[in-house]
Amino acid sequence: MYQKILVPVDGSFTSSHALQEAIKLAKQMGARLELVHVYEDAIYLVDENYFNYEELQKTIHDCGEKILASAAEIVGAANIPIETRLIQSNNERIASVLVEEAKRWQAELIVIGTHGHSGFSRLLLGSVAEGVARSASVPVLLIRGTQD
Repeated sequence: MYQKILVPVDGSFTSSHALQEAIKLAKQMGARLELVHVYEDAIYLVDENYFNYEELQKTIHDCGEKILASAAEIVGAANIPIETRLIQSNNERIASVLVEEAKRWQAELIVIGTHGHSGFSRLLLGSVAEGVARSASVPVLLIRGTQD
């Protein structure tokens, strides 16, 4: 059914839960996975008088690489074909970046974790998963994690 499944990963419990579900699907369907981590530019988060911007950006990038490597190790242990992609958001919404990556890679399904926020907390925090579900042109499987 699905041969190419995109899985956003961020190192959270919810993301890990979604990855496990994607692995189950990939095994059943003989699919390949693309693991994607999107990181944001730290320029708006720091005062350059107090922080070294380049050093902070490198740390964020390196953290993303570690998250991808950890997830890739789990998928590799399941003997599933895998690709990984680390993407800087360049001030775009993460959901938009993920939808564009799904198009570029020609994903047939997106499996993404959702934290299950509702009401005011969802309004404040937004939802990457909701944004992906609303704008993706392929099916999106939302995997609910624990509510924070």
